[in-house]
Amino acid sequence: MRRLVAFLGVAVILGLGGAAGATAADKPVEIALTIENNRFSPEEIKVKAGAPFVLVITNKDKTPEEFESKELRIEKVVPGGKTLRVRMPSLKPGTYPFIGDYHQQTAKGRIVAE
Repeated sequence: MRRLVAFLGVAVILGLGGAAGATAADKPVEIALTIENNRFSPEEIKVKAGAPFVLVITNKDKTPEEFESKELRIEKVVPGGKTLRVRMPSLKPGTYPFIGDYHQQTAKGRIVAE
């Protein structure tokens, strides 16, 4: 009987450890996006379709810029000299353009979900 209780205790502990490990493994991928000289770098970001991710947008300029994508229905102002984390939903395969709304002529890019 003691062995059965000990076995069940170990099984529960291992089961909980496995669940915690799965949660850490499911953490969304972080992708860096930089704004500098009123431009995005990189201009093209490739992501896995069907998997959420986090855009880590760093504005190296002194002035704010707005990350905007009409297709994704996202508008986020990134103050000059600051970093903003934007949780992105899982995307269907396709191309999703984005712009810097304050500098539309130069700040352009796209997210490609494959």
